[in-house]
Amino acid sequence: MARETGLVKQEPQSLVQSDQRPALTPACDIYENKEEVLLLADLPGVATNQLKINLDSDELTIEAHRELAGDGTPLSAEYRACDFRRQFIVPAGIDGGKISAELKDGVLHLHLPKSEESKPRLISVKAG
Repeated sequence: MARETGLVKQEPQSLVQSDQRPALTPACDIYENKEEVLLLADLPGVATNQLKINLDSDELTIEAHRELAGDGTPLSAEYRACDFRRQFIVPAGIDGGKISAELKDGVLHLHLPKSEESKPRLISVKAG
């Protein structure tokens, strides 16, 4: 029987897209160890002040905006301004008050620590 241990990915919703600003679903990897669930999301070109992470009950939402990289009229525009959005259902056992995030080299590292009650523990046996 498979055990549900990590974040549950929600299917991407239809995002409104225009010719001016496309909406993208960032690629994400999710890892789990004894201490936490770690979510890595690709957000190339996003500044920290353009990133919003929201936890509402058990729903985690990542929203980000990428602005144009240069000034002036582009001669070639493969790198465009866009919006990123992704949602997840957070499993029971995550300590929402201790979630932390860092953005480095275009990758969001979202740390979702497990609550003490959900961590594995060794139970000692007394001789009796």
